[in-house]
Amino acid sequence: MRDQTPSRTAAWVAAARAAGMLLPDEVRLADDPYGAAFTSPRIQRLIDRARERGPSAAVTIPGLGEWVLYMQVRTRVLDDAVRDFASDGGRQLVILGAGYDCRALRLPELEGAAVFEVDHPATQGHKQITLERLGARSPSQYIHWNFEQQPMEDLPAALEAAGHDPRAPTLTLWEGVTMYLTEPVIDTSVRTVARYSAPGSALAMTYFNKARIARPTLATRALATLVARVGEPWKWGWDPAELPAWMEKRGFQITRDISLADVAKTLLPPDMARRVDDPDRRVAIVARESIALASRA
Repeated sequence: MRDQTPSRTAAWVAAARAAGMLLPDEVRLADDPYGAAFTSPRIQRLIDRARERGPSAAVTIPGLGEWVLYMQVRTRVLDDAVRDFASDGGRQLVILGAGYDCRALRLPELEGAAVFEVDHPATQGHKQITLERLGARSPSQYIHWNFEQQPMEDLPAALEAAGHDPRAPTLTLWEGVTMYLTEPVIDTSVRTVARYSAPGSALAMTYFNKARIARPTLATRALATLVARVGEPWKWGWDPAELPAWMEKRGFQITRDISLADVAKTLLPPDMARRVDDPDRRVAIVARESIALASRA
C-alpha cells in the first residue's frame, strides 16, 4: 500500500462484509454492521442500490455477488476460529494487518479479552476516526506497524508494551495479508508470531496457493492488475503440500488447511456455494500446542 493512504483492499473487504448483511437470514454467515462506514462513496452507492432491491440482491449483481459470498465464507471461518479459541479459554487476540476488522466490537466471545490490532498507521488512523464518528468505542489496543519497513523482531516488545502477556495463549489472525508480502517478510513474520506465542497459541491465516500467482487465469490476472494499481500487488503464495513442513521449521503444526471453496460447500446452499469456486484461496490454522496440554504442563 502507498505510505500515506489507507488500504484500498481493506475498504473492499469492509464493503463486502457490509453487503453480506443484505443476504437472507437463512444464508447469512456473518454480520458486520460497521463495514459500510469504511467504504468509498462509490461502493456505498452500490450497496445502497442492492439494499433497495431487497434481500439477496447482493448476490445477484455480477461480480459483487461472488465477492460477497466469498467474504461471508472467509469471515465465518475466522470468526469460528476466534470462538473456538475463546471457548477453550484463550483471552488474547492479535490481528496482523487488521485493516477494518471489527471483531473486537461485533463478537461477544471477545468481551473481556485483550485484542491487539497491528497495522499501517494510515489505515488505523482512518479506522479510529471512522469509529469515533459512529460513536463506537473499540476495546482494541492499536499498534502502528509498517510490515515492509519496520523489523518484525521488534513486534513482541511492542505488543508487551501494549499489555500483551507472552506467557498466556494467543490467537493470531492473519487475514487477507500474506499475498501482499515478500518472502523474507513472511518468513520473519511467522517466526515472530512463534516467539510471542505461548503454549496453547494458534495462528489462523488465509493464503493463496502459489499456483494462483505463478499461473493465473484470465480472471485472476485481471484482479491482480486491479490490486496492483492501488499499490497492493500480490507477491506470495504457498504450495499447500509444502506448507506443513514449512510451518514445522518455524515452530507450528497444521491443524486445518482447506480451500474456501470447499468450506463454502458445507456452509452455503449448492447454488451459492458454486459461486465460491476458486480452489486456490485457502485458510490454514496452525498451532503451537493445545491449551489443554499447556494447562497440564
